[in-house]
Amino acid sequence: MYERLDVLARPVVWRRTGSPVFVYAARVDRTWWVLRLNDFPDHPLFTLFIGGVPVGDLDDPAGRARGWDLDTGTRAPLVDEEQEEVLTLMRGLAPYGSEVGQPCDAVWCSCDQLADGE
Repeated sequence: MYERLDVLARPVVWRRTGSPVFVYAARVDRTWWVLRLNDFPDHPLFTLFIGGVPVGDLDDPAGRARGWDLDTGTRAPLVDEEQEEVLTLMRGLAPYGSEVGQPCDAVWCSCDQLADGE
C-alpha cells in the first residue's frame, strides 16, 4: 500500500478526464491515480484514489505535493479509451464517503447530485 507522504513526494503529471467528478487522472507505474473533486468546502477539495482505492483527502494538492503538475488546460485530455477505463474503475465512487460505504447524503451538501455514469 502507498504511504501518503510517499505519494505526495512523487512527481505526477495529471491530465483532465472530461468528467466533472473525477477531474484529473495520471497513469503511474501502470496504475491509474485519480483525483475526485468533492463538494468543497463541505468536504476536502479532492480525494486521491490509486487503482480505485482511496489514499487520502487533499485541500491543496499543488501546494502540498510539489512534484504534482495539475493540468492547466494546455495538455491533451485523456483519450476516449483511457477515460472509459478510468470511469469504469471509479464507478460508484462519486459522492464523498462512498469509498467507505457511507456516501454523503446530507441536506447541506450537493453530493447527492454527483453522478459518475452508474
